[in-house]
This record gives sequence, C-alpha cells and structure tokens, in this order.
Amino acid sequence: MSARRSMRIAVGLITAVVLWAMTADHLTAQTQRADDLDTLNGQIGELQRQAKYAEAAPIAERYAALARQLRGEDHLEYGNAIVVLASIYRAQGRYAEAEPLMKRALVIAEMAKGPYHPLFGFRLTSLAELYRAEGRFAEAEPLATRALRMAEAFGPDAPEVCVPLNILAGIYEDQRRYTEAEPLYKRALAIAEKVLESKDPDLGATLNNLAGLYYHQGRYTEAEPLALRALAITEASLDPYHPSVGLQLNNLAEAYRAQRRYAEAEPLMKRALAILEKALGPDHLNVRASVDTLAYLYFAQQDWWSAAEFWKRSTALLARRTKRNFDDVGRTRIGNPKSEAAQSHWLFWGLVKAAHRIAVQDPKLAMQLTRETFEAAQWAQGMDVAASLAQMASRGAKGNSALAALIRERQDLVGGWQERDAYRSASMVLHPGNRDRVAEAANAAKLAEIDARISDIDRRLKVEFVDYAGFASPEPLSVAEVQTDLRDDEALILTLDTPKWEPTPEETFIWVVTKKEMRWIRSDVGTEALKREVAALRCGLDAAAWEVVGAHKCTDLVATDGNSSLTFDIVRAHRLYQSLFAQVEDLIRDKHLLIVPSGPLTQLPFQVLVTAAPAKSEYRSAAWLIRSNPITVLPAVSSLKALRRVAKTSGAPKPMIGVGNPLLDGNPAERAWEAEWAKLAREKQVCEPTRPQRVVGRAEKRRGVRKIAMRGARADLQLLRSQAPLYDTADELCAVAKALRLPPEDILLGARATEANIKKLSSGSRLAAYRVVHFATHGVMAGELEADSEPGLILTPPQEQSDLDDGYLSASEVSSLKLDADWVILSACNTAAGGSDKAEALSGLARAFFYAGARSLLVSHWAVNSAATVKLVTTAVGATARDKKLGRAEALRRAMLAMINKGEADDAHPANWAPFVLVGEGAAAK
Repeated sequence: MSARRSMRIAVGLITAVVLWAMTADHLTAQTQRADDLDTLNGQIGELQRQAKYAEAAPIAERYAALARQLRGEDHLEYGNAIVVLASIYRAQGRYAEAEPLMKRALVIAEMAKGPYHPLFGFRLTSLAELYRAEGRFAEAEPLATRALRMAEAFGPDAPEVCVPLNILAGIYEDQRRYTEAEPLYKRALAIAEKVLESKDPDLGATLNNLAGLYYHQGRYTEAEPLALRALAITEASLDPYHPSVGLQLNNLAEAYRAQRRYAEAEPLMKRALAILEKALGPDHLNVRASVDTLAYLYFAQQDWWSAAEFWKRSTALLARRTKRNFDDVGRTRIGNPKSEAAQSHWLFWGLVKAAHRIAVQDPKLAMQLTRETFEAAQWAQGMDVAASLAQMASRGAKGNSALAALIRERQDLVGGWQERDAYRSASMVLHPGNRDRVAEAANAAKLAEIDARISDIDRRLKVEFVDYAGFASPEPLSVAEVQTDLRDDEALILTLDTPKWEPTPEETFIWVVTKKEMRWIRSDVGTEALKREVAALRCGLDAAAWEVVGAHKCTDLVATDGNSSLTFDIVRAHRLYQSLFAQVEDLIRDKHLLIVPSGPLTQLPFQVLVTAAPAKSEYRSAAWLIRSNPITVLPAVSSLKALRRVAKTSGAPKPMIGVGNPLLDGNPAERAWEAEWAKLAREKQVCEPTRPQRVVGRAEKRRGVRKIAMRGARADLQLLRSQAPLYDTADELCAVAKALRLPPEDILLGARATEANIKKLSSGSRLAAYRVVHFATHGVMAGELEADSEPGLILTPPQEQSDLDDGYLSASEVSSLKLDADWVILSACNTAAGGSDKAEALSGLARAFFYAGARSLLVSHWAVNSAATVKLVTTAVGATARDKKLGRAEALRRAMLAMINKGEADDAHPANWAPFVLVGEGAAAK
C-alpha cells in the first residue's frame, strides 16, 4: 500500500516540473517581458531546478502580482505567471491554492489562443495532473484524454504527446487499471527514447513511470532495470538533493522491501528521507510518504518500536495537513471529497497494530498507548464526518444568531459553488462545437460573485467571531474530553477493524470509555471475518440479502432447507457478541451504548447481538443486547461533543411532517405487478380519516432501489420513474398521522411529495417548524449509485426537470435544508450503511441531515415493512412527546421490547423489530 502511494507522488512531482518547462517555452516565444518580470522569472526557474520551492513561492507570488499589474488579468503573461506559481504550490502539496490559479490560466489560454491551440491543451494537462495528485480521477481523466487528443494533432509520435500520455496512464494506474496504463507508458517511453537525450531527466521520469507500474503488478524483474536506469539518469542530471532523486530512491527501496530485500532497502529509504526533508521541509506530503515507507519496513520485520516511532511521525504530519485542509471549506473537493487522512487510513492501522503489540510486551506503556491509539483510530475512520457535524454545531454556538446566520449563508454558498464548479469542469472537456458559451460566461460570473462573498464572510469570521475557527475545526477527541461529555450511565465504544497485513493477522481493536474508566482490547475477528459474519446475520434479517451475488452470498453462508422464511441465527449472534464484547462486559453492563462502528460493523444493527448462550432458538426469550442496553450510533467520536452542543430540545411548534408515496411508474415490462402498484399509489394521495388504514403486512415485501445515475447535475429522469412504487408508504404515514393526531396537510403524499415542495418549505422556514420529519421513500445509497453520483431520496419526478426539482433530493441538497428537528426518520430504504462493502457509514445521506440541523436520525438497515414501521415510530416518538425527560435511544429500546414481548408472534422476529437504529443524540436534553 505504501509503495503505491509513494510511486504516485513521485510521478506527479516530476511531471509538474516537465509541464512547467514546456509551458514556459511556449509562452516565452509569444510575449515580451519587462526587465523586472524577466529577472523574477529567471530567479524562479533557477530555484525550481534546485527544488527550493519555499524560496521560490514568495518570488512567484510577486511575479504574478507584477504581471497582473503590468499586463492585465486576461493577458498571457499573467496566465504564465500564475501557472508558474501554481506549479510551485502543487510541488509543495498546496493543492487548494494551486487549483483556482490553474483554472484561471486555462480560461486565459482559451480566450487568447482558442480551444484548439496547444497552449490550451497544456493547461488542461496541468489541471488533470493536479486532480490526479488529489485522487480526483473522475475529473482528471476527461481533461487528460482531451489534452492527449489535442497533442496528437502534432502527430502520434510527436514530443508534445509524451506528457499527456504519462498523466493519463498514471490516472489509470492509480485506479489499478493496469492493462490500460501499460500501453500508454510504453508509448510515452518509446517517444522519449527517440526525442530526448540519453541523460535527460524527463527520460528518467518516463522510465520511472513504467517501472512503478511493474512494481504495482509484482513484476519486479522487469521493473528493477528500468528503475535503476531512471535513478542513474536523475542522479547524473539533477542536484543530489533534488526531490526527484529522493522519490526514485524511495520507490526502488519499496520494491526491495516488497521482495523482502530489507538490507538493500533500508539505506536507500534513509537517504531518500534525508533528501526530501531537506528539499521540501518536514510537513510535505512526499516526506510523509517517505517516513511511512520506513515504518512499514520495520513493521515487516516485526520491529514494533521502530515501526510505531515512524508511523507516529507520518500520522502526525497527515493529521496536521488534514486539519489545515478542513479550513478550506469553499474549495471542498467534489470528485474525491475524502480528506487526506481518510484516503490514507491504513497508516493509522499500522500504528495501532504495532502499538498494541508494544503494550502487550510492556504493560507499563499500555495506558499511554491506549490513549494515543484512541485518537489515531478516529483519524483512521476519517474526520470528514466530524467536519460536517462540527460545522453544524457551530451554527448554534453560544446562541449567537448573527454568527449562525453567517455560517449558514457560507455553507449555502459553498454548495452552490461546488455545483457551478462541477459544471465549469464538465464544460471544459466538451468539443468546442458542443459548448454553450453564454451559459459558461454566466456561470463564471456567478462563481466570481460567490468567491467574493465567501472571502468577505471569511474576513468577518476572523474579525468578529475569533473563536469560531477553533470551535468548528474537527479534531479527534481525547479520552479525557470524551469522559467530560459522557454521563454516568453511558459507555462509548469505538471499533477499528483491520485486514490481514503481513506479518499481522486480521483483527479488530475496540476502545471502551465510560465516565471513569477506559479499556483497549483486541478481537481475533478482523475485516474479512466481520464481513462474513455480518452478512450471515443479515441473511436472517433482510430478504434482499438473498439476492446478493458474488462474495458473501446467503446460499454460501447460511444452511437452508428451502424454506423461504427468514431464519435468524441466534447462536451466531451470541458468538459474535462474545468476540467483540466479552472482555468489556463489566464496563458496558446496563449502560446506554454510544457506538462508533467501522467497516462491516456499520451494516450491523447491534441490538440483534445476543448476550447469553440461548437454551433454544426462540426469538421472544432470546437475550438480545437491546434488552439491557439502549443503543445510539455515532458517525464519529467527535460528534458526541458537536451534537451535545445543540442537544437542546427542538423549539419547533408542530409535531411532525411526513413525505412519502412518490408517484413512480415501476417497470411493468419486467415486473408486471408494478403496474398495479403504480395504480394503487395514485389512488392513495390523501389521508382519509373515515377510511380504515390498511397497513401492508409482511406478505408484500418492499423492493429495493435500482441503480441511479446522474446526467450532469441532475438524476436520470427515466431511471427515477422506473423505480418500484411504494404505495404502502401512504398507509404507513397516514397510520402514523392518525396515532399522533396530525392534520392532513402535514402529510405530503403522491403529487405533493416533491423536491420543489420540500425546498419551498425550507426556504420559508416552515420545514423548521416540525419536531419530526419523516421520509417514507426510496433512499439511494453508495452501492446503488453509478460513478460519482450522490446519495439521496427519490421523490415524485416532475414532468420537466429544473434546478429546483429534478425528482431527486441529493445529499448536498439535503445539507442545504433548514431544520430544527429532534427526529428525522428515513424509512422504506437502507439508509444506515449503504448496503455495500464500499459504502461509508451512514452513506453520506444521514450525515447531510445532521448538517441541516437534525439532532437524531432514525434510519433503517433494510427495507422494513410499513406495519413494523408504524409500531416502532408511533411508540418511540409518542413516548418522547409525552415524557420530555425520556431519551430517544431509551424510547426506541422500549418500542422494540414492546414488539418482542407483547406483539404478535411475527413481531418477535428481529427482521421486524430491529431494522431501525438511532443515530446522533440519543439521550434526553439536559
């Protein structure tokens, strides 16, 4: 893993130098520089050749400012200056600062030379390489592809083709699309061999690229001679302390390590680290990668102390970079929204694995290491969730309405900026004949307006609200901070599952923190075992699990006699409970559990675990964990602090609004019965108090969502309409309304269940007037989306789509809603974990509701039937409405126990009482 990251960084940095040189050559012949500009440019070029980026950056900033002053902001000279500055920022890992400069230079090149000119192609290539460095492959690939096609106009073997070939191949390589990358790298090398001198560093970089691809494929005998030749060229042609030398040394050493040639690898790695630290400074991304390679070298040799020492250095650097990046909210990445820490979570795995073995060998260090790894595990899970929750909480900081309004406006502006920036990027790669220049100009003007307003808001925040930044910046909570926020009857549980990582097995680490105690334990079940066990348990809970193909099929995991009914394995549920919690039973007994799950455990409703060996497989008498423990799921440890800052009871005057029964056509051509479902949905668009509500039972199982795709910024309308109708959700919402005595106008069904209506209610602050917001509709999660489409909720599709209403309420649109809700209920869909091995916890959708101002969410792990939903929702919500001192987690626990102990025979099956989990603030407000 570390080899892949290190090699990718090396290619990006070397290519950046090549790109700058090529761009500068083209511009030099076309512009007349003033003497002072020429002098500054010469100084910058010399410093770049020596890789002295810290010294070059302020000179490049002066160069760009002077070029703008002398030539104007639309002049090629200024475009050249900001490309030079952007290349330095990129070499320093300052991606957020480089991106707007590169985009501006791209616009200048197109205005001056047109969309077919080589200069425009070079600018596309620069931006593609920046996106590649950030892991934004969906945005990088079309830019690099178009740049390559433009370069090929010079001829298939022209020198101009070499750079875009290398970059496009690198984009494929980083996505493990090796068969697509190899011919491009070979073609680039053939061109470089023909047109470059034998000692040219660009030839060395191209050799290094192909060597890196072979390393990643385990083709070491083919890779090594290429890498050695590349290193010889680079050492002979560049300064001994040039970062390219360090990166190539590091990559060669990584290959040696992969072959267990540790004695050869170690001196190369140490030399590489010395070069990179001197050239780039201690906080550069490439220095972090170099430190990490040494950590893994020692880890592979079971030198746990040395491995932990170096991983502490690399993870601390990564954490510092991530925290800095969270401040740049206005430039949040669209294609790859994960932070650096989330993308490199495996570094924290290594630290935790090594530290636990040190703690076993030296018990005196155990407590200290427990505290340190508790914070490392939070970084490993990713702090992106924490960022959105902290910003949500900051809106209510100290009850300051002016601050709240300003932050709310900024967040809305960011959402608009992201959408418009995505449109701008998509337009740039279109053929010139297919572009709408008028719309692009209007979009660019709006982007500039948003940028100016965000900058103005940021200035006000710094001057008028000096404590805001510290409050909103997400950081892992220490054990002491958690204990401050915990109540006497609570226990926080943090899990971190890890795969088999030689020489260590797969394993899961669990931290339990109570008001006065803490404990760190290790379980033998790791990532793969948990996937298998959780999937097997879900086979007894979710009918849709039996439709899964590929790995972890129910037919492979669960013995069956052909009976179509779900049979839940109580013995297996007890065995998993023992594996996870047997060592901490004394700490969690009778406590309200606040669980921060990881990996496969995000798809497990913990209430179905069984705490005692069953005498018989009987659901009503089983020792379910929910019998003794209320359970709340937290998306991040730091969300405990953030959510409790806004834990006051909602001030909304109305009890609940319900939205469901979207008017969908289904797909009668393949499933004839969906025509009848669509007909029933259109007949159930109002709640009729005089008509008995028929809530659908267990005989009619809901169908999950079919894959959704985005077409530009909008969901595919035909795919939306073809989803299975959910006519029974009308009965569900009407039954809830009857039980809670809601007026008919507070239930939006059928033609009223639209995205436009939701947004209008929000913009008029009427949505914030409801304490409970209940969506009974399809939720589209990570495993049900194409490419980079956002998760969201399907509502009644419009006849014609617009920016206001395309029929799909996406996560970013949810985050822009204005709520003051104690509960947001998401039923009729799998909203808890996304139903996919690759799905993030809470799927991004539930997270967006927190951002909008919800205090807790009731989300389902599978498509639960309406009858069970009505019982759980009315019992839990009704209980908290009657008793303000009752926590939401306890209310849900009582609702579940009522179904188990006193419901109908089928109610005791966990498929009916266990689908919902409470996420967020589960305790009563103080």
